Amino acid sequence: MEFGVFLNGYLPGPAAHDTNCEHAELLEQCKYAVFADKHHWKYAWFGEHHALTEYSHMSAPEVCMGWVAAQTEQIHLGSAIVSLPAMKEHPVRYAERAATLDHMTNQRYEFGTGRGAGSHEMRTFNIVDPPETKLMWDEIVREIPRMWEQKDYDFDGRYFKVPTPHNVLPKPYGEGHPPIWVACGNPPTFAKAGELGIGAIAFNFEPIYALQGRIDAYKEAIQSPVEQIGQYKNDNVMMTNSVVCMEDRDHARAIAKRAGIGYLVTMVNLYHDTMPKSPDAQVWPAPPPSYGMEMSDELLDQLIAGGYLLCGNAEEVCAQVEAYKKVGCDQLVFGLPVENMHVDEVYEMLEVFGDRVIPEHDTDPEHSTTRYRRNAKPTFPAFQYPVADFDIKVLPPIAQIPLG
Repeated sequence: MEFGVFLNGYLPGPAAHDTNCEHAELLEQCKYAVFADKHHWKYAWFGEHHALTEYSHMSAPEVCMGWVAAQTEQIHLGSAIVSLPAMKEHPVRYAERAATLDHMTNQRYEFGTGRGAGSHEMRTFNIVDPPETKLMWDEIVREIPRMWEQKDYDFDGRYFKVPTPHNVLPKPYGEGHPPIWVACGNPPTFAKAGELGIGAIAFNFEPIYALQGRIDAYKEAIQSPVEQIGQYKNDNVMMTNSVVCMEDRDHARAIAKRAGIGYLVTMVNLYHDTMPKSPDAQVWPAPPPSYGMEMSDELLDQLIAGGYLLCGNAEEVCAQVEAYKKVGCDQLVFGLPVENMHVDEVYEMLEVFGDRVIPEHDTDPEHSTTRYRRNAKPTFPAFQYPVADFDIKVLPPIAQIPLG
């Protein structure tokens, strides 16, 4: 199993309307990824949301990834997710940006995709028919790998067009292309991701064992994809969750029981109206159940047993990870910042979990997606039309490869 962090630009309360707080939080979350790189974490996933006040102020994650990439060496940086509606942005831009990130991260970019978080976010871009975004995703996700390969790409589709041949640039760095993923907010998407041979990004709002059937459906389908999207199979289920792993067990449990936890879930229920709500179904501004009251030890133990979070010292959390391995998760990712954890405690968690838990469960220094990428095989011809014969006599001295 591999591990990562999930950064979303979460900024609750009045701070969401203070640009100095916004600035500080965006930088702090990027610093978490830089710190994680030094403590065995393999992935840092960056959310992309638009006009979702408090819940996410990270609308241009590729800028954050560039900042982090320049200061890290090993950690992979992923989009979680790039929403693909053609009305938001022309699909050529998605291909260009992903390929550029592949260069600037030295093949450490992970291309997570999806249809979008919900109707409020979609209306930012005048998308008034959320179900249609599924059809947009279906069309666009198949075309981006072709843009990465072909030098005379054109397309006449239902949702976008490139009417004459163009060489979409840059191409991904080296062999292959960034690993492709899709967000699985609804149960049927798991099997669909497997059928397309791409990774599944999952969100855990229910007991971990309830996900067994969905993961099994994915694993069965990806053994023989019906239609492989891209040049290789990315056999991966990534699950997001929460962790409070501290040096001292009592400190970890005290953090988890602090009054105020659950505010984030009410915002998820508010904005993510294209996927099922959490079991409590509380929607902002309604407070979470028992909001303002310290959690009991009994309830905390129930949440840990159900797989809603991991909590304790390194030894306890190391054992709790087994439940996720048992249901077939390949990558476990934790959202940061944990809403009831102070900044210094986040850094302690990253260090304790990274140095003492991850080595027990991830003994391979290579990323699984790097390994899969080595299996990449071109899918499309480089040119689909006859190539004109040009007789070029001179190149400028700066040319890296001379004529002939």
